[in-house]
Amino acid sequence: MLTGPSSSAPPKEAQLPSVAWYDEIPGSICGPEDGPWPRPFTNLTSSEAWDKLSLASGPQSLAYGTGKEWRADALNFQPFPGAKSQDRYAMQQLRVGDRIWTLTAVFDGHLGDATVQHAAYHVPIIVREFLEDLDKKHGGRAVPPPLIADAFSSAIRAFDDAIANDVLELFPGGLDVAMEMPDQQIHSILNDQYVGGKNFGKARLCMYGTTALVALVDPHHTNLWLANLGDCQGVMVSETAPQVWSYEVLTRVHNGQNNREVERVKREHPGEPDCIIGGRVLGALAPFRCLGDTPFKQPPEFTRRLLYNLFPGSNDTSLWEEFLVRNKTPPYISAMPEVTHFPLDRLQRPLRRYLILFSDGFTDICGQHRRSVIDRWLRTIAAVARDRSDTIPVPPNRALQLLWQGLGGESVSVSKALTLDLDVPWLDDITIVVQSL
Repeated sequence: MLTGPSSSAPPKEAQLPSVAWYDEIPGSICGPEDGPWPRPFTNLTSSEAWDKLSLASGPQSLAYGTGKEWRADALNFQPFPGAKSQDRYAMQQLRVGDRIWTLTAVFDGHLGDATVQHAAYHVPIIVREFLEDLDKKHGGRAVPPPLIADAFSSAIRAFDDAIANDVLELFPGGLDVAMEMPDQQIHSILNDQYVGGKNFGKARLCMYGTTALVALVDPHHTNLWLANLGDCQGVMVSETAPQVWSYEVLTRVHNGQNNREVERVKREHPGEPDCIIGGRVLGALAPFRCLGDTPFKQPPEFTRRLLYNLFPGSNDTSLWEEFLVRNKTPPYISAMPEVTHFPLDRLQRPLRRYLILFSDGFTDICGQHRRSVIDRWLRTIAAVARDRSDTIPVPPNRALQLLWQGLGGESVSVSKALTLDLDVPWLDDITIVVQSL
């Protein structure tokens, strides 16, 4: 049974010198300053590398559909032992009335993991609640796709609005009242860790942020909606004839590489040349659309009067002040997702079809070769499908197979990414969801 890479690896792999240079690792975020180079790594066999990669990325699967005929596979990978991944994913079935929807998502957090963890847990809940309201309004009848797209967008924006509003509600009268309070009083309200920490938990969510790419499939499996905020990406691959695949990028990144996003931010903040500096919002944040990141969405007094009073917080506020002094007409970061609808034609359904969602860490390891990486992966899963026997009911995790190909597709390259002897992270966090449609 073929469960991962080919077991017939060339014998010479074990004889290769077990050292690597920083530019030999796909997607490396380290450089000459992180040396001395080369650095040692453990040269694993193919089976050892596959097992270690599986252990490090924790692949999970969700079978769904009336007869469980569909499947979503996911993983979250960060090889450096001293770094906790700030990526998350979600795979859930949402019961709305007597129907089952399917939600999958990738979240790429930054600055900390509190907000991304909150998003991965609560976004599916609030999407289900908005779908329930829509279902009730239509008496259980079919809802037109544009209305579902609107509800999908509203759910995500409501989730984001609640992050700051939950903190402001702790101060009756809002920020204006909090401005008149002494620091000691604000400190005592927010830092309630000794009595459960509920207020502290709410305020801490404002300190961090996350991008989001959320996919929603209807109960009849005839429609797909994607809601995108930030720089995660979605790709659809469809088998139109045996071993003939089409490839379609479904999303646009929301960062300084997208001229439409740059112009949008400049248009919303006329006369503020510092709204974007070096391709970053206020010179600080790379993604232009996010959940959380409240200091970019509220007046600077929100951060200075409330968030600066969190304990433990940041003793050095100079990095915050670098962009807060430019914060004149918030919000600068948008929580409006770009929602796109894709019909899934049941009459002309391809032989196989996969939706791939991934964080920018996967984009990094692929570089300019993402299409060829996915092509190699498609050939791999086709080979696995042919090798399956009737006694093996579940094929290997497709997200894990895709990660293997992204890291080079052979044991030496994967070994370098897994076992490099370095005291700083050498790869960005990587999250992948592969969903059959």
